[in-house]
Amino acid sequence: MARPLIQMALDSLDFDQTVALADQVAPYVDIFEIGTPCIKYNGVNLVKELRNRYPDKLLLVDLKTMDAGEYEAGAFYAAGADICTVLGVSGLATIAGVIKAAKKHAAETQIDLINVADKAECARESVKLGAQIMGIHTGLDAQAAGQTPFADLNEIAGLGLGVRISVAGGIKQATVQQVVEAGANIIVVGAAIYGAPSPAESAREIRELVDAAAA
Repeated sequence: MARPLIQMALDSLDFDQTVALADQVAPYVDIFEIGTPCIKYNGVNLVKELRNRYPDKLLLVDLKTMDAGEYEAGAFYAAGADICTVLGVSGLATIAGVIKAAKKHAAETQIDLINVADKAECARESVKLGAQIMGIHTGLDAQAAGQTPFADLNEIAGLGLGVRISVAGGIKQATVQQVVEAGANIIVVGAAIYGAPSPAESAREIRELVDAAAA
């Protein structure tokens, strides 16, 4: 199995706190995700800052684009994003727009399958358009209702689409190995790291667990 990537969700609205957290966990993660509330509050300047500080890391901007795909995503790809997200429920025209913007910058597009009724069909059609990553995303509200990402992960992994699968939704030390074994290529971790007494130590633990599961 290829070494799964760990994606750190940066969800704070505070610019300096976000950068400081990135500094702490950088040795253990592969992708910095600027979360949706964070990017809405801080905008393109945070993308530029993280791009300058971490040229060796992948940078995902969680736009969750719903309309005007090419127009909205283009500015963030131009600022240094490697990946932008677009909602699967936005429809194929919007998805195609984000993919078009990504191609202009030799970047990638992730389809967020949150709340998509037919996730398999959306994934198949998005891959035909050129999307490289499928995002299995159990949102905070769904997590609070007791939902987990595993059923959706198993469904999408079973399609054999030849793209990477990203999984987000309450992943922590106790569940991260199960996520890897179920077929995830990108493991998204947020609160389990930034809510820990030592984010760096928590990130190190998760790195070790992911690498052990993939060995």
